[in-house]
Amino acid sequence: MIIRYERNGKIKHGWMVAENQKVRVIEGDIYKIQTAKPIMTGLELPLDEISLKAPCDPSKVVCIGLNYRDHAAEMGIDLPKEPLMFLKPSSAVVGPGEPIVYPKLTENLHYEGELAIVIKKEAKKVKAADADEYILGFTCAIDVTARDLQWSDGQWTRAKGFDTFCPLGPAIAAKLDYSNLRIVTRVNGEVRQDASTEQLIFTIPQLVEAVSAVMTLRPEDVILTGTPSGVGELKVGDEISVTIEGIGTLTTHVVGEE
Repeated sequence: MIIRYERNGKIKHGWMVAENQKVRVIEGDIYKIQTAKPIMTGLELPLDEISLKAPCDPSKVVCIGLNYRDHAAEMGIDLPKEPLMFLKPSSAVVGPGEPIVYPKLTENLHYEGELAIVIKKEAKKVKAADADEYILGFTCAIDVTARDLQWSDGQWTRAKGFDTFCPLGPAIAAKLDYSNLRIVTRVNGEVRQDASTEQLIFTIPQLVEAVSAVMTLRPEDVILTGTPSGVGELKVGDEISVTIEGIGTLTTHVVGEE
């Protein structure tokens, strides 16, 4: 499990050692393995000596709407014939524990728990059969949405693009069998979403092909794969978590805008 952390003012990648709950330091850039292979050091750090960050620093987050059949049904929208794409800016990304800020411009804030793909190398016009070669791994995500602005604007940029509207984490799971992963979203401990990635309309390889046909994906870029049914409202003070089999749990909370 790959994490990204801050210690003594420096941000590095590390490998989570499950047996002793420590982090093994990685020296070098994990995204430049072709030119400068990163080194897995023997140095291990206790978790209380580091601050977890979002596990990647994407130039863009490409989101897929309506990619679970049951979610399309609950929204009253016909199934898409091809992936429905929209973007979140990199400024929307926050890491584990960093709060979601409830903007004053909305009165209807919603959560959407999702599986996120993390890209490891430049991807352009990739075929689905080759998609795994371009995927570093997977992490948990929350697609935060100002639902009232989504419906009033038509375009989704404002509704999806506020700062803090894309929590990611806690780690990147590499070499994960993504065909049937359980994804569970909880608000204040209550299960709100409980589904499997086998319910995806468009598969992970199909999404990589579709997105890379439109735009070049850079190392660390993220594709959010859509959310299952059970989306709902968030209030100031709520705690929200997304747990995905084989990855872990991303937990954060909602605060009011100052």
